[in-house]
Amino acid sequence: MTDLTSIAPEDITLSYHERVKRLTDLIESLRIADEIAEHGYFISSSELADLMDVNASAVTSRGQEWTWRNWIVSRVKREGNQILWQLDRIIGNETTT
Repeated sequence: MTDLTSIAPEDITLSYHERVKRLTDLIESLRIADEIAEHGYFISSSELADLMDVNASAVTSRGQEWTWRNWIVSRVKREGNQILWQLDRIIGNETTT
């Protein structure tokens, strides 16, 4: 039997197909993050917020360096009015670029 206290309220009403779609979208976001890290691309705060599915202010308020899922996110520079970020993949206790 499923413990309903461990399920987010919005997930209770989702159908199986909707939950699978959310997971599929998550996997696609993680693959994109891996590609960004692998190629050493810099991304803007708004692009990073889109990738993380959060508001851009949630990205910029986190500081110079922080962890998101399997990546260390580092603020690398400012270009005009944009802050650019770099992702480094965490593998075990090590990071890769």
